[in-house]
Amino acid sequence: MLRFTFERALGMIVTMFFVSIMVFFIMEIPPGDYADRYAFRKYSGTGVNVTEADIQAIRRELGLDKGMIFRYFDWIGGIVLRGDFGQAFAFETSVVKVIGDKAWLTLGILFSTLLITYIVSIPVGIYAAVRRGSAADYGLTIFSYLGLALPNFLLALILLYFANKYFDADIGGLFSPRYADAPWSLGKFWDLITHLWLPAFVLAWSAVAYQIQTVRATMSDELNKLSVTAARARGVPEAKLLIKYPARLAINPVVSTIGFDVNRIFSELPIVAVVLGLTELGELLLRAYLDLDMYVAGAILLLLTAMIVIMNFVSDLLLAWLDPRIKLGA
Repeated sequence: MLRFTFERALGMIVTMFFVSIMVFFIMEIPPGDYADRYAFRKYSGTGVNVTEADIQAIRRELGLDKGMIFRYFDWIGGIVLRGDFGQAFAFETSVVKVIGDKAWLTLGILFSTLLITYIVSIPVGIYAAVRRGSAADYGLTIFSYLGLALPNFLLALILLYFANKYFDADIGGLFSPRYADAPWSLGKFWDLITHLWLPAFVLAWSAVAYQIQTVRATMSDELNKLSVTAARARGVPEAKLLIKYPARLAINPVVSTIGFDVNRIFSELPIVAVVLGLTELGELLLRAYLDLDMYVAGAILLLLTAMIVIMNFVSDLLLAWLDPRIKLGA
């Protein structure tokens, strides 16, 4: 298991190296740079004629006059050696200060969504497989189809409408007005928890529907295996039998798709955040691209992709623990 973990960790590091190159390349794709945007904003409408020499001077001041290779190694070296993601030009401060709170809030939404997804889908999927063909099974199947068909942002709009119309409740955002700009405290943390359930529920909606069907199908297949029949013949209690044999293998497909779920959550989060008025990295990423503030955009992209890679690594370790054949290469 130690060798398996080392190999996967080494693979994760190599993957992140190539990811960093791709992210930096994406940062370079938009035409122009922040020097052009800065000159336009500063001198637009003033009647001042901005020359190419003026823009080059701004580039030198911002460190954008170096070649792309040199800027990449400066950028990635600062991240690896000092935890410095560069300068946020539009905010006139460091990238770390700009994305700090938003990064933690985004991760809070992510892990809350994953928690709801697996706590609900795994036991419900197992129950549906055990009660296959029952009224409960058909009801859960209908729920799954509805979850796959109804977009998450539409569900968010429906919940906001009913909350405001019938309960006179404001459930948008991640904080109450009282705590929005307050320093962190136990009260603010609890206020975050009371608001976090809604975006987590909305984002988990489609994932729960999909994973229920995944667990149900895999569990149904495992229940028909000869090993389960033999265990029943030996008199193994039904609850112990289900947990030890089919249930353990039925969750393998769920564990293997943790990285996919993380990617899906990050893809759906920006539009859900707009609907619910959330403060997270998606909105900041779009703003950074529009402003050509590429170190902010690159830091956000690198953090999001790093989280996907890390969760894939965790997924590999969990799969090896659940199914020893994996770490043995069987």
